[in-house]
Amino acid sequence: MIDAINQVFALFQVNYHNQYYSAFGDNTRSENLAKKLWLGRLQNYTSDAICRAAEKIIAESEYLPTLHKMLEACRAVGMPSGLPEARHAYLEACNKPSPKIEQSWSHAIVYLTARDCGWYTLANAKEAKALPAFIAVYRGYCDALLAGESFAIERTAALPETSAVPSSAAQRKKHLLDLHSLFE
Repeated sequence: MIDAINQVFALFQVNYHNQYYSAFGDNTRSENLAKKLWLGRLQNYTSDAICRAAEKIIAESEYLPTLHKMLEACRAVGMPSGLPEARHAYLEACNKPSPKIEQSWSHAIVYLTARDCGWYTLANAKEAKALPAFIAVYRGYCDALLAGESFAIERTAALPETSAVPSSAAQRKKHLLDLHSLFE
């Protein structure tokens, strides 16, 4: 892991030469503090994901990245295929008809995020309010997914069919007494 962080900083030094020396100069103490910070925050990612994220940043940006940009890049390269970007996941969650659990989802964490945010909120709140809340929960699930957790939608069995004949007064009284005895 330490080698990966050192390799990333070496790549950034070569690719963002002037910016790198402007940020760190010849001050190895400052550079080492930055490396320790990055090491602590990137510990949930593999060395391979960190290096691929650095290469992605170098290919897409002409500026020396912040730790925030590096975390975003690590999430992007480490996500399994088929997992939608946060806004697409939000739109998927908002547009599924009910019953939600019976629908086909692109990934289980899209369903779980929407469930945790609340179906009513997603259906009725303005996007400016609902989307940031959705993204915060979704990122938590994505981070857990990257850390190796697996998620599935637990579909509960349907309730058994009931008879169409109502209970008699005696049966209702017996059920009430049974319930009452549970709380004594």
